[in-house]
Amino acid sequence: MGLKIKALIVWLVVVAAVAGISAGPALAQKNIADNWPDMTWDEIKAEAKGQTVNWYMWGGSAKINSFVSGWVAKQAKKRYDITVNRVAIEGTVEAVNKVLGEKEAGVHTKGTVDMIWINGHFFKTMKQGDMLFCDYMHFMPNNKYIDWDDPTINTDFGTPVDKCETPWGRAQMVVVYDSARLSDPPKSLANFLKWVKLNPGRFTYPAPPDFTGMFFIKHVLYMVGGGYEPFVKPFDQKKWDEVSPKMWAVLNDIAPYLWREGKTYPSDRPAMHRLFANNEVDFTLATHPDSVGQDIEKGTFPQTTQSYVWEDGTVGDVHYVAVPYNSAHKAGALVLANMLISPEAQLEKAKPSVWGVRSALDLTRVPGEWQTKFKNLPRHKAVVGDAELARTAMPQPNSEWVKPMEDGWRKHVLKK
Repeated sequence: MGLKIKALIVWLVVVAAVAGISAGPALAQKNIADNWPDMTWDEIKAEAKGQTVNWYMWGGSAKINSFVSGWVAKQAKKRYDITVNRVAIEGTVEAVNKVLGEKEAGVHTKGTVDMIWINGHFFKTMKQGDMLFCDYMHFMPNNKYIDWDDPTINTDFGTPVDKCETPWGRAQMVVVYDSARLSDPPKSLANFLKWVKLNPGRFTYPAPPDFTGMFFIKHVLYMVGGGYEPFVKPFDQKKWDEVSPKMWAVLNDIAPYLWREGKTYPSDRPAMHRLFANNEVDFTLATHPDSVGQDIEKGTFPQTTQSYVWEDGTVGDVHYVAVPYNSAHKAGALVLANMLISPEAQLEKAKPSVWGVRSALDLTRVPGEWQTKFKNLPRHKAVVGDAELARTAMPQPNSEWVKPMEDGWRKHVLKK
């Protein structure tokens, strides 16, 4: 073969390469819009590269904002070339309304919101309204660390998750007391209620709809209703008519023995914490177990403060991230969500200096070296351990029960 012919062949190969022509059939890069769910995780990552994920989330905590805009954003960029745009909102309803507005306007593929920090009522609203991108959890490599048989994980305030959101962290109510004032706190809710009547003025709870106040009332509902099982199901009027008078009776029975004789209630958890710190009451309630140690170290609570859970259980809570059905960057959102449930991200999030929130993972499923790292996390001696929390955790009731509880409390307890 002559040199001129060889040179011509080389030139043609170069031209073909530049033009995107090859000797074999060319395959266009897959994308979620056209190829879902016939994609591999590697293909999803390839599509995610270079995307900006608009993550709508409550922006009221400097610690959380710093974690997301700092560690999370840096890791997402470094590992996957994904830019995380944290969009601070005052409440989840803002993000839900934006997606709803776009759906009504016919914006079905280029939505503004790519991911939402969500749970409870808003998840149910979006799921029922077909506003969520679903059926993706099994694609995620880190899904293997999630225990989907756990009722606190597989339902979100009674709504089945159904692969429509990714669990991101846990909370659970703990009871907080000062061991210098009280050496043997009551170990069950029933005994706790007896203690309240024997020690007038030394307990109270925040007025609903405060989140912590509702936690306390939910425990009473479970006690009089025979456990949590009936209440993770949709609202049942017959069951409500049976149990609600019993619940109001219990709450009214202790009301005269509460702080200020139950004539007024703290407005929220911080107000209740202040009463405890000022020795006006002997107990307060915390929904994030690790926050107890943080409040001791900050000097908010006395050094002799301890926390525990009732033997008959305390209500837990899981928060999630979800991807709207019309997200313009679904691949980026899925890759980011998968990163958030990696052992590394969950460990970073659990560090008291970073956020101090319990992992959503089943820690028995993570590799041994990560189990050791989680066990070695610095944790204040007053904080309840993972095993005890897991043993006593109860799921939230279905969100349909919440409004009757709030309205009924105002009518039958507050105005009694």
